[in-house]
Order: sequence, then C-alpha cells, then structure tokens
Amino acid sequence: MSLPQIHYHLTRFNTSASKLSQCPDDIGAEVAFAGRSNAGKSSAINTLTNAKLARTSKTPGRTQLINFFDTNVEGVRIVDLPGYGYAKVPIAMKEHWQKHLNDYLKNRDCLRGVVLMVDIRHPLKEFDQMMIEWCQEAEMPLHILLTKADKLNRGAAQNATLKLKKDLDVKNTPLLSIQSFSALKGTGVDQLRDQLNTWLLEEESKEESKKN
Repeated sequence: MSLPQIHYHLTRFNTSASKLSQCPDDIGAEVAFAGRSNAGKSSAINTLTNAKLARTSKTPGRTQLINFFDTNVEGVRIVDLPGYGYAKVPIAMKEHWQKHLNDYLKNRDCLRGVVLMVDIRHPLKEFDQMMIEWCQEAEMPLHILLTKADKLNRGAAQNATLKLKKDLDVKNTPLLSIQSFSALKGTGVDQLRDQLNTWLLEEESKEESKKN
C-alpha cells in the first residue's frame, strides 16, 4: 500500500477558532504557519495551495483567529496563526491573541511542525526569536521561510539565507531548517511542499515501514 499524496491545490477552509476549545478535534496531523503581520504569511499559504485561502490585507494584524484548512488527505491540515508584532491594536487584544496562541502551541498534540515566515530583507525580530526559542525548548520541528526573496538579487538572497543558517547553527540543530521563498515568483514552493510532506505524512510512513 502506497502512502497518500497531499495535493495542496485541493486544500479547503475548515473553520476559525479564537481559542483552543474551538479548534477541530485534536487528531490527525497539522502544520502551523506563523509570522509577523507583514512577513508575507498569507501570500505564502496562497502560493502553496494555488488558491486564495488566506486573507491578505493592507492593514496588518487583521487576522485575529486561528484558521484551519483541510488538505485532500483526511485528518491532515494547514493552520494559519494570527500575525503579531506589527499590528496597531489595543494591548488587551494582543494579550488575548498571545494567550490563545500559546495555548495552541503548547497543548495541540497533532501539531507536527511550525513554518515561520521572516522577511529576508530584515534581521530577526522579537517575535521571530520568541518562536525559534519556543520550538527549540519544545523540540518542535521548525522551518523558517525567508519570504520576499524576489526583492533581492539572487546572490544577496543566497547570502542572507546562508548567514541565517550560520547564525542559528542549522548544521547542529536537527529540527531546524531554512529556505528562501518568493510568493510572487513561486521560488521555493516545491521545497516547502517537500518539507510539509515529511512532517504531515510521518506517521503514515512509519506505519508503512512496519508493514514492510
């Protein structure tokens, strides 16, 4: 029996949740996309799925809910987490978001990995550092997507990627990977899909290995 194949263009919206209790049943496998509000998270999800699933807005921070999308494989989901760090919203609302984001990250058993969007033109921000540290402490696989690579020439984009890999010591950090990405040109989308497949189909792969 062969492994199921995820056809990302068949991904469809499931539901939105403002807190952990509203999330879909904690079974199956899901990957969460996180990033500051202006890091190109929605564009990355839409490019991955070749659909306008995630809302893009000229007003950063409008995504205040955890949004769940079902792939064509039963129980396999993509999750769009609220954007942080740039939104001009009341402190109380930010604290509300942060509490429920923390609840989700700490208590969601079916979470297989986090994709963190970082603008390739800028150094890591406080939110980025926080997410990296959290994933390391939780031993959660983390894939950093250096977005907007089309804003730099090829050499500069490669240098920025190599520098961050060196700064974060990727060679000696097994659960961390980094790539450049451009939603505008589709650069790196195949590499992203391969990474997601590795995470999302891990359990099926283990079961298949046992049978053989």
